[in-house]
Amino acid sequence: MTKKIKIIVILLIFCDLVHAQIVDSLENSRPIDYKSFMESVGKNNLEYAAEKFNIDIAKANVLTSRIFPDPELEIGYADNGERRMQMGYSFNSELNWTLELGGKRKARINLAESEAQLTNSLLELYYKNLRADATLAYLQAMLNRHIWKSQVNSLEQLSKLASADSIRYQLGAISQVDSRQAKLEAGTMRNEIYSSLAESKISLAQLSLLMGIQQHDVLYNPTEILKTYNRDFKLEELIKTAQNNRTDLQIALQNKAISSNMLKLAKANRSVDLGLSLGVEYNSYAHNEIAPTPAFTKIGGGLSIPLKFSNRRSGEVKVAEYSVLQTNQEYKAVEIAIQTEIVQAFYKYEATQKQVGLFNTGLLTEAEAILTGKTYSYQRGETSLLEVLDAQRTYNEVQLNYYQTLYNQAEALVELERAVGIWDITL
Repeated sequence: MTKKIKIIVILLIFCDLVHAQIVDSLENSRPIDYKSFMESVGKNNLEYAAEKFNIDIAKANVLTSRIFPDPELEIGYADNGERRMQMGYSFNSELNWTLELGGKRKARINLAESEAQLTNSLLELYYKNLRADATLAYLQAMLNRHIWKSQVNSLEQLSKLASADSIRYQLGAISQVDSRQAKLEAGTMRNEIYSSLAESKISLAQLSLLMGIQQHDVLYNPTEILKTYNRDFKLEELIKTAQNNRTDLQIALQNKAISSNMLKLAKANRSVDLGLSLGVEYNSYAHNEIAPTPAFTKIGGGLSIPLKFSNRRSGEVKVAEYSVLQTNQEYKAVEIAIQTEIVQAFYKYEATQKQVGLFNTGLLTEAEAILTGKTYSYQRGETSLLEVLDAQRTYNEVQLNYYQTLYNQAEALVELERAVGIWDITL
């Protein structure tokens, strides 16, 4: 009997070592708080850094729109080739420049500036979405860690129960079936822990990606814990606030301005441009005996007026006019979509608040008390192992549902504030 107990003790020590490896595999990651994580995302996110170049591109386009048409300089040389008759040679040069009329340059500048404003708004929208998505990724990592730790704690309880049952079986206090059942439950829980551990590492790798960290062997673990996030909102006030804060609504408004400026540019392009020219020509002395000619310089200028037969076809203007009508409808559609999005997010957040409230009434505490009571009764031989395992599964399920509900509430809050265009979230 003593040898059997020694073997059981050795197996239990081995199980503790395996359990320690499971715990250390995640606890060795580097801790990071929410504030530091968000600062790193804002500074080091590679996709956000790439989007910032659009601002510089838009500024360059504004500078390009201010450029006047370039003048053209023509230089020529002529020689009649009749050297025997001594007709001489000539040099000529001419400067040509297009004078734009109809406000084309101003229309180009206005269009480029409105596009630059749109680019700024798009970058702002990108950052707001990045901020919300990064927060959700941080919350997901927190949830996965809670699930993993909950399963580790359950494994500890099942391992202790299996250890005690192994000794009780050797002592003849319980049957072999009960002893094997506890071991089976512990093994099943260990498999679930490995799966949860993988999910946790995947979520931590996502945090590294958002922070622009290229070291794949370094994982950052959130230091925050899931909790209740209660905010008092009024639906009417949220809708009014969104009208001033939603960036995509501003983008729709800027698209209207762009289409209007495109229409003005299309109309300006129909105006006739004048071609101005100034030329100088020098003719050398002609020594021809029949008609000798002295050297002379000729200065002249000219004005060219293009015949815009293409103005009879106003396709470009019609396209711009239809674009104005289209953006007007798109703006109205965005307004309605934003209101609908806020209403949906508001009701979802309300529902999650009520769900969290149910757990705060003592549901989790009650499940833990039942598990403790069943375990104590089983150790005294007053109840069966199956009742203890059922209580353990119920407690695990309630605990996981609790963490999932906390996450759902935090997610609903993030999505609601994203829909309204406000941000006051601190985890």
